[in-house]
Amino acid sequence: MSASAGAEQPTDPTDPRDATDSAGASAAQEHPKTGRNLPLAIAVGVGIGGVALICMFTAKWLFVGFAAFVILLGVFELVNAFKQAGVYLTRTPLYIGVVAMSVCAYVWGVTALVVVFGFLVVAILMWRIRLGTVGYVKDITASMFVAAYLPFMLGFAMLTFAYPNGAQRIVTFVALTISSDIGGYFAGTALGKHPIAAKVSPKKSWEGFVGSVVTQAAVGAWLFVWLLGAPWWQGVITGMVMTVTATAGDFAESAIKRDLGVKDMSHLIPGHGGVMDRLDSLVPNAFVSWAMFTWFLG
Repeated sequence: MSASAGAEQPTDPTDPRDATDSAGASAAQEHPKTGRNLPLAIAVGVGIGGVALICMFTAKWLFVGFAAFVILLGVFELVNAFKQAGVYLTRTPLYIGVVAMSVCAYVWGVTALVVVFGFLVVAILMWRIRLGTVGYVKDITASMFVAAYLPFMLGFAMLTFAYPNGAQRIVTFVALTISSDIGGYFAGTALGKHPIAAKVSPKKSWEGFVGSVVTQAAVGAWLFVWLLGAPWWQGVITGMVMTVTATAGDFAESAIKRDLGVKDMSHLIPGHGGVMDRLDSLVPNAFVSWAMFTWFLG
């Protein structure tokens, strides 16, 4: 969005981004309700969540591997999406970096996460230079963005998981993020009339945002008392903060898809789209939940 967000901006018929924005706004007017297959989406979501829980509460290394695999799929989707826009990510360093950051963050903590990220940046610079200078800045900039956006940010989930009650913290982090989506979905579907940013995500409304805040605050209060043994008000604050960052993450992923000219990152998850279509809210909340948990719980 431009600095003059309140003013009407002229469109360029030759710019595919304007065409995409216009199409999205028209679609929102014609089909204000979501077209998602809700029963299928719920069934698949419950299945994935069940696998994650089994890994989490049986052998911690299984969950670390599960998380790294999910992040790898997300990077794979971004590699293909950027390729459609003529941007070529440094795949090999990114794939290695995903595994290294996930494992090192879990085993050695935040310093290791930062160190591995630094080495990944150096690897991206060196790896891409082999192909020459044409498109060099564009490719390494996009590669560094993906490195920071996925493996680095989600590395904070591994930091959270490394705590003695890490499984409970992860359950709280994920449940809070999902409750934001659920509250926003139902409130937005029933009452949504005022879009927050129609050109980026036409179906996201202020009414839905309020539903997300209320739902996430309530779930936060409950989970902080039940799972974490912490005061309810800490859960309310955490839930409200994570609503803002979850919404921001959702908008960020929508903006990435519109800029790259894709509707869904892939169709790997029936009823959901791609892995990145499910990680969008979790990415910023992985860091924010780690920060909030560390602040309140130590």
